[in-house]
Amino acid sequence: MVTRRQVLGASARAAAAVGILGGAGLRAAFADVARLPFANGERELVAYPGKRPLLRLTARPPQLETPFSVFDEGVITPNDAFFVRYHLAGVPTEIDPDTYAIEIGGLVNTPVRVGLAELKSAYEPVEITAVNQCSGNSRGLFTPRVGGGQAGNGMMGCAVWKGVPLRALLEKAGVGEGAAQVVFDGLDGPVIDKTPDFRKALGIDHALDGEVMVAYQMNGEDIPWLNGYPVKLVVPGYYGTYWVKHLSTITVVEKPFEDFWMKPAYRVPANACACVEPGTKPAATVPIGRFSIRSFITSVEDGATVPAGTLALRGIAFDGGYGVTEVDVSADGGRSWQSAALGEDLGRYAFREWTTSLAVAKGERTLMVRAVNRIGQSQPTEPLWNPSGYMRDVVETTRITVN
Repeated sequence: MVTRRQVLGASARAAAAVGILGGAGLRAAFADVARLPFANGERELVAYPGKRPLLRLTARPPQLETPFSVFDEGVITPNDAFFVRYHLAGVPTEIDPDTYAIEIGGLVNTPVRVGLAELKSAYEPVEITAVNQCSGNSRGLFTPRVGGGQAGNGMMGCAVWKGVPLRALLEKAGVGEGAAQVVFDGLDGPVIDKTPDFRKALGIDHALDGEVMVAYQMNGEDIPWLNGYPVKLVVPGYYGTYWVKHLSTITVVEKPFEDFWMKPAYRVPANACACVEPGTKPAATVPIGRFSIRSFITSVEDGATVPAGTLALRGIAFDGGYGVTEVDVSADGGRSWQSAALGEDLGRYAFREWTTSLAVAKGERTLMVRAVNRIGQSQPTEPLWNPSGYMRDVVETTRITVN
């Protein structure tokens, strides 16, 4: 796991260096090396533009993971610590906010072009606190291992998003009869023609639910460049694959959109657990959708040594929108459980802080945490598996030594 000391040391060294966006692509200042808890888990901590040192999974396209210690700083993830996930290496390096606009077309009554200034002034703004989580968050922990970005638990974050409901833009254009889905594209693009452009789609009812947002602010500031400046699609409760960055076009279509990034990519087994037996393939798949429920201990790192007595613990929990109602913690590997106190409720899509104190005696101890949501869902005791390494969820374990 990445320790606070590693992060602070990396920040000090990176302060004298400058990461730049240039015509040759993204470069970052070397900062430090951290180790995630699986084979080949060494990661450079690097400082990119607008970011503190983050764990670099890949450089092109940029994939940057939040060091897990950040989640103990508070339930709102700072903009400079928020994870970065691109699919295509053609990251835009210049965007003029005065000429930037979103094109809304397809099966609509009137095609619409909405500029950034109009987006901010002509529509009633809304705010929502919501978690954005990569579909492959925690993929490196799958057993047996699977292909794809080998991330730890840091490809997630919670922010306050401000913008305009997607419904308001679609209503301005007028959705045509027979509309089935809405397709979204951004300014990032492929480097070669044979690479499919990154486009995602939502069902028309979902797109019109009033919660899906075209956001222009994140935690009270412009959205960071690497998180999608100037406008990002926010899809509360759904995995980050739908949160299109640098949003440029919105197209209403009359049949299900099955471009590469909808099919065959980002699919999970078509069953209740989105899982199959390890090493096997599913008979049928569906597009990935809502988060499963998760909870973590943030105040004690795996492998830590603590004094005997009363151990104060805190952490976070979240799900895909039902809302967390209970968190339980165990200090004896799951043989007994104790309820934790829940912190402020920032909304059903947000991280929910929890706190508790446990009596711990000397020896090797296994701490565990589980959450329950409003419809009674909780994590499995053993991790579920699928061949894409998506939607990892399990009762999390933190092993400590008590002196």
